Amino acid sequence: MRIIGNRGNTARKVQAVASGALASGDTVIVNADGTVSVVAAASASTGTAVDAGFAGQNGLVVSNLSSTKFVAASQNDVANSNYGTAIIGTLSGSSISFGTKQAATSIAYPENAQVVGLSDTKFVYMFVNSSSSNIGQAVVGTVSGTSISFGSTVTFAGGQTGLNAVSIATRLSDTKFVIVFQDSSDSSKAKAIVGTVSGTSVSFGSETTFASPNSSQYSVVSALSDTKVVIAWSDTPSGTRGRTIVGTVSGTSISFGSAVTYDSSAVVRHSITALSDTKFVIAYEDGGNSFYGTAIAGTVSGTSITLGTPVVFLSSSLHYSSPDITNIDADNFAIVYRGETNKGEVIQGTTSGTDITFGSGIAFSAATSTSNWTTLVGDKVVIGYDQTNFTAITYSPPSTNLTAENFIGIASNGYATGQAATINVKGFIDGNQSSLTAGQSYYVQTNGDLGLTAADPSVFAGTAVSATKLIVKG
Repeated sequence: MRIIGNRGNTARKVQAVASGALASGDTVIVNADGTVSVVAAASASTGTAVDAGFAGQNGLVVSNLSSTKFVAASQNDVANSNYGTAIIGTLSGSSISFGTKQAATSIAYPENAQVVGLSDTKFVYMFVNSSSSNIGQAVVGTVSGTSISFGSTVTFAGGQTGLNAVSIATRLSDTKFVIVFQDSSDSSKAKAIVGTVSGTSVSFGSETTFASPNSSQYSVVSALSDTKVVIAWSDTPSGTRGRTIVGTVSGTSISFGSAVTYDSSAVVRHSITALSDTKFVIAYEDGGNSFYGTAIAGTVSGTSITLGTPVVFLSSSLHYSSPDITNIDADNFAIVYRGETNKGEVIQGTTSGTDITFGSGIAFSAATSTSNWTTLVGDKVVIGYDQTNFTAITYSPPSTNLTAENFIGIASNGYATGQAATINVKGFIDGNQSSLTAGQSYYVQTNGDLGLTAADPSVFAGTAVSATKLIVKG
C-alpha cells in the first residue's frame, strides 16, 4: 500500500538566501547567484522619450545595429539645409542616448528615406532623389562608437522610383540586403533588387519584377533567412488588394514563387515582419473594414504561403497612416500605429501557428504622432516617431523571471530579503495552498500563480492531493 503523507518530508527541503521577500506558499526560482526569488511577471511598459536632435519630414526611421545600438534617420533635417540625416542611438536598459547627427546626403529633401542595419558598424541609407528625376539611391554608413561617416551615393533604380513609407528593405547578412520598389518608368512594375556592401561601397544586382504592370504600390519586405524574403504589396489594378509572395536569393539574383492574396479589399498602408524562417505577420490598414488596424499571419513552405485569418488590433481608423511592425521572438511581435486619439500607440501580438491574439495598446506619445517606426534592439522595442522634433522611446514587452529550468519549489514560510529561506522542493507535500482540486496537475504561471494549463514556458508545479496540499513536482 502506498502511503500519501509527509513521511520523509524533512529531506525534501533546501535553504537559500531570499532575494526579495517571500510569502508562505509562493512559487520560487533559484537565481544565477544561488539566491532564491518569488516567481513574478513584469507588465509591458515604455521608457522616457528622447529628442533625436533634428526635425523635418517623414519622422524618425529606426533600424537595429546590435543588441544595444540602432540607427535613426529622417529624410530632411531642417537645421541642416534639409539634408537627409542619420544618428546613432544607444540603449542602456530602457534609456536612450544619441550621438552626433550626420548628413547622409548633400541633396535637399530626399524622399521616403529609410535605413537598414547590417552589422554593428554598417548600415545603408536609401531614398528617392527628388532633385534627379526621382531615381532610387543608396549610401553606406559606417559607425565608429556613436559617430557616422558615409561613402559615395549609388543609384539602385534609374527610373522614377516609388518607395513605401516603411519596410522597403531587409537585411540578409552583414553585407547583403534587399530593396523593394515601384518603377514608375516601367509601367509601375513591382521590383526587387539585391544590394551588396564592401567597405564603404554598395553595388547592386539586376532589378527583378515580381508583379506587373501597375501592381507595385506600397511594397514591403522582410527576411525569412539569409536566402529567402517575404514581400507584400498593393495590387493596384485589382482594387488595391493585398498580395504577398516569397523570394529566393542566390548571389545577387532573386526569383519568386506564386503570389497569394492576404486581403481582397483596399490595402494601401501595411508593413511586414518575419518571426522565423517559416512564419511572418503583416500589419495593415483595412480599407474594406472602416480602415481598422488589422494583422494576418502566414507560414511558408518552400515558396508556398498559407495564411491565417485577419485579426483587428484597433477597432477604429488608423487615420490614413502606415502601421509599422517588428518581431520580438518566434511567436511575438509589436505594432506601432496612430491610435484612436491620434497619439502613437504600441501593441503586442502573439501567434500560435497562423492564429493571432493581442494584448492592450499602450500610448507612447503625449501628442499627435502621424508617423511611427519600430525595430527590435536586444530585448527592447525601439520606436521612432514625430513630435515637435523627432523622438525615440523604448517599449519593454511583458516579461517573467520564470524559465523552463529555474523553478525549484515552494516557500515554506514568509521570509524577508536577505534571510535564509526554507524551500519545499521535489517530493515535498506542501500544505500552504488553497482552492486546489485533488488529483489535478498544476503548472506554474508566469506571475507565480498555479494554474491547470501550462504557461510559456511550461513548468510543472506538482499534483494536488487536497484543496491545500500539493506534491511539489510530483
